[in-house]
Amino acid sequence: MLVRSLVVTASLAGLTGYASGTAALGTAAPGGTALGSAAPGTAVSARATRVGPEANNAWKAAAAAALSRRADANSLAAAAALAFGAETQHTSTLELAVRASELAPGDAAIGWIQVRLCANTPGCDVRDAATAMRWLDPDNAAAWLPTLAAALRDKDTIEVDRVLADMAQGERFDLYWNRIVVILFDAIKSVAKTLPRGVVDSDADRLGVVLGVVAAEFVPPFAPLFEACHESQPGTERRDSCQKIARDMQQGDTIVAQIAGLNIERRFVASEGREFRALSERRRVLDWRVANADPFDTPMLPWLRNARARWRVARMRNLRRDEDVVLAILREQGLPIDPPEVR
Repeated sequence: MLVRSLVVTASLAGLTGYASGTAALGTAAPGGTALGSAAPGTAVSARATRVGPEANNAWKAAAAAALSRRADANSLAAAAALAFGAETQHTSTLELAVRASELAPGDAAIGWIQVRLCANTPGCDVRDAATAMRWLDPDNAAAWLPTLAAALRDKDTIEVDRVLADMAQGERFDLYWNRIVVILFDAIKSVAKTLPRGVVDSDADRLGVVLGVVAAEFVPPFAPLFEACHESQPGTERRDSCQKIARDMQQGDTIVAQIAGLNIERRFVASEGREFRALSERRRVLDWRVANADPFDTPMLPWLRNARARWRVARMRNLRRDEDVVLAILREQGLPIDPPEVR
């Protein structure tokens, strides 16, 4: 249920004024998740669920400590993510993220880890990190989200319009989902033999924990974008910017961003028109693909769980988008990639 839970949580009730699917997309839960209460992958880590939150946090803290003693960027970035998830001291967590960025100044995924951990930490000024992120990956519209949120908090409509126009110049809307999952999974596995036993012992458990951490910490709330675009009027530059951003999101690297983009654009077109039907069909296809790939992650034979987890990580390592992994699963299982036509 790794991928399915992304769409399930995205369909909870949340923001009004948008079609279903904006739920947790717009409202950040504690820890920064924009996905709602259920994190992707929690079903995989059944053992971690049984032992309870205290043991889980203790395990994350131990993994973070082990990784923080290493000198490579990926280990330090993973240490920062796990330490934050374990609710340890956030100042030292941010220091780990900064060190990781300094060691890998050209790695956009590690830069995103620093941005999101700062954004989720009270009192951390995210502006410098967000500016650095835009220099690092100028074609990624998502890098403007912290700046947009600040402009809305300040009620600066001129700045909101400027930021949206800059976002619309982007060519992609990436949250580096696959890349960050692989960074954390590999890092944790590299220190697995030094960690406490009985909590997260298998590859399936490790992937489950990683997916939960990444969903909670590195998927931003989209509420600022929904709010800014909700106020746009037809024929205005803001509306044009929002439409461009929404279309970039529909090609984004996470299913949750694709759903958000579809819902933003659907609000701009007549509900009885051809464009609305095309957007609704795209959402139907996306939901169908996710639902049909779902059983892959919950095999009936429990001894297949680790093999399936490793298979998924291998695809995430080589594919940019979450949906591309879903399509790879369907093809691996010999299933069609598109639903039957609606008659």
